[in-house]
Amino acid sequence: MKIISKLFITICIIILNACSANISETNSFTISGSDTMFDLTSNLAAEYMKEHPGISINVIGGGTASGIRDLIKGQTDICTASRNLKPDEAKALADYYNSLGMVFLIAKDGLSIYLHPENNVKNLSMSQLKNIFNGKINNWKVLGGKDTVIIPVIRNPNSGTYLYFKEHVLEDEEYSSNCLIEPTTKEIAKFVSEHRNAIGYGGMGYSLNVFNAVVNGVEPLEKNIQNDTYPISRYLHFFTTKNPKGLIKNFIDWALSPAGQIVVRQSGYIPLWENKL
Repeated sequence: MKIISKLFITICIIILNACSANISETNSFTISGSDTMFDLTSNLAAEYMKEHPGISINVIGGGTASGIRDLIKGQTDICTASRNLKPDEAKALADYYNSLGMVFLIAKDGLSIYLHPENNVKNLSMSQLKNIFNGKINNWKVLGGKDTVIIPVIRNPNSGTYLYFKEHVLEDEEYSSNCLIEPTTKEIAKFVSEHRNAIGYGGMGYSLNVFNAVVNGVEPLEKNIQNDTYPISRYLHFFTTKNPKGLIKNFIDWALSPAGQIVVRQSGYIPLWENKL
């Protein structure tokens, strides 16, 4: 009888441990990727957890490319991305999961051009931006500013914003070797706010202490981003390896709901639609 009792207790412990692991697995998940979206995703996660006690969401930055690699390796449940998948990334995802995965548009962003508030240059054309960041224009005097050297500040190649800017502004030309590289959008905005001659770029949610330049005569205002008259507008994405279910689906649905879109606006980005909450 003692042997049977011990066996029964052992089986119960195994079952309880399995149930405990299962609960942990279904009540937590990871989001990783875009640094542009890090604060936005953290805010969404915090508000969701507040409304859903017992749920744990781990948010990690590192850049869009890093998030996509995590997704392909099964190391994250949701990848945040400030750009679309590149062909090689889509192929890797398809090869690994036999699927191109799912994409969800979460918010809209005007890619802001950061200037120091005391810089008297306020309006730049797309052509001028291209020539600043490829090194053909290197003095503010050429643009009607002071006779000082321009300090362009960019993200690292792991960043979706780095690639988006290279494709849409540099038209796939290379960045100048004189560009300074900062690891995050927050660091770019901080650098520009502290250096009068600097110019950088990044999500509008990080631009509180800098001036957002007018581009092609269009201000980076919400209405201009919504109707795509601001020339460097983009969508921010969630990627998953397959059609999400359970907790993952519930979170994405919530992020797209009026409650989630309010968090989008509060984080400095443009909701996908107006809501009445």
